[in-house]
Amino acid sequence: MLQWLTEKVFFRIRGGHMVFLNKVTDDVARTVVDASSHWRDDQVACWKQACAEEEIPHAKWAMENFIKNAAVADKKHCALCDDTGTPHPFLEIGDEAVLPAGFLAAMEEGIRKGLNDLPARPMGVRGDELERISQCKGLYDEPGMLKPAPTQIRRMAGSKIRLTVLMLGGGPEIRSRTQALFHMHSLDHVVEEMIAWAVPQVAALGCQPCTLSFGLGRTAVEASSLSLEAMKDGRYDMQSEIEKRITDAVNGKGIGPIGLGGASSVLATFIKIGDMRASGFRVVSMRPNCCMEIRKASCEWETL
Repeated sequence: MLQWLTEKVFFRIRGGHMVFLNKVTDDVARTVVDASSHWRDDQVACWKQACAEEEIPHAKWAMENFIKNAAVADKKHCALCDDTGTPHPFLEIGDEAVLPAGFLAAMEEGIRKGLNDLPARPMGVRGDELERISQCKGLYDEPGMLKPAPTQIRRMAGSKIRLTVLMLGGGPEIRSRTQALFHMHSLDHVVEEMIAWAVPQVAALGCQPCTLSFGLGRTAVEASSLSLEAMKDGRYDMQSEIEKRITDAVNGKGIGPIGLGGASSVLATFIKIGDMRASGFRVVSMRPNCCMEIRKASCEWETL
């Protein structure tokens, strides 16, 4: 009798576990599609306000068409841009949460399913680690064969698990920069250097208006991670004094939408500052996210 009860309880736990993992896969797939096809409300409002304030006719025309493009993508759940991007998973785990066995595999399967459901542009490169560098074996036909970037993990309060998927395109990577910056014991000096970095890269980006993201840390790895976290947390309707200072300074250069001139070169700036160590430099990682970005969406699960 005891053995029968034990086996029955095990079957219920095992069955419920599989149901949960299947739900994780389905939820993550929907999140990938949402991230790739939807602007959030704060993002839409920012775009519409910037468009209304734009005075140069051809710059306003460009912004109006970007907004129309986003509306169509939202309605049809299709990609905002032909460069559908590389998925960057950002996982937050509650201090009281229990991460089930198989969760990460289910999450990655959901990303693959979401890329196929969208569908994303097939961009997965065939071959071994050396062959992939030269792309000599060609590409996979299946969109889902584009593997996600390594998962970022943070802790948070509570018993939930939250996943944010960010879709990062290739163009901004050409203009990104991660480098040590000597602080000279001056915050103003660091901010002015960040502005000096941003202006030529925003001008060269081609798909403006952009969203700038910065991470400041102790190492290149940490700063890059913090820049991604800034994208995850950033809101277009909330700008700190330093974020607004950088946005206004770059907009003052008159680069404008797709380089046509105008007031809207940068819609917002997102900054994440990490811990620092005793040294004469700070490592800064900057990414000028293109006009279709920041593309992100989140899902979460209760584990108790």
